[in-house]
Amino acid sequence: MKASELIEQNNQKRMLLTEQNEKYYTNLLLYIRTKLTLSEQQSEEVLMEMLGHLIEGQHDGKTAQEIFGNDPKGYADEIISHLPRENKRKNFIFVSEIVINLVGWFLIMRSIIIPIIGSKASEEVYIISSLLLILLIMVLTAFGVKMIFGLISQTSFDENATDKKAMIKAGLYGAGGFSIIAIFSFFVQEIGPTFTLPWQVSLGIGSLLLLISWLIKKYRT
Repeated sequence: MKASELIEQNNQKRMLLTEQNEKYYTNLLLYIRTKLTLSEQQSEEVLMEMLGHLIEGQHDGKTAQEIFGNDPKGYADEIISHLPRENKRKNFIFVSEIVINLVGWFLIMRSIIIPIIGSKASEEVYIISSLLLILLIMVLTAFGVKMIFGLISQTSFDENATDKKAMIKAGLYGAGGFSIIAIFSFFVQEIGPTFTLPWQVSLGIGSLLLLISWLIKKYRT
């Protein structure tokens, strides 16, 4: 089965777990899934095997601690050490999907803002400025994803961790990232050659890029 099919099956089978076992297993699952360098296919196959063992053990009256041990993080780290890395081709396809998606949304947001501003000058595109802005958004997004996954990984086995703290940290990063983009946009406006891109064209190209991104995701999963 494909990774997406394994994920769907995993979601269904987890409903068979007791509350205590489900919490233990979900922590393992989140910790392993947040390791983005691992092969998604192999990770999901291993997670399904673990879930199968847990369900069988549960039928015999065993708990997740009795099956996997009292050190879930150590157990997860041991599994991770044996999982292969995602191949470069799949990583390239995944990164391409994100880049195309970001550029698509960038163009669609532009097509919404221009009619509101109502200025012909706003349809002028400064090539270098726009490329730098898109690059900045991509970098901030990459760091944001890494930070959020890092937070999930760090708090997976922390009994004292709360969703509120993680949300505050993510919110602060989002606000900081938005501020950086706003400041950058204000000071770096008119660099490089220009061309006119009407909002209708921007909307059409943006929509096409989002469609391409969606098709890549369907192919990838």
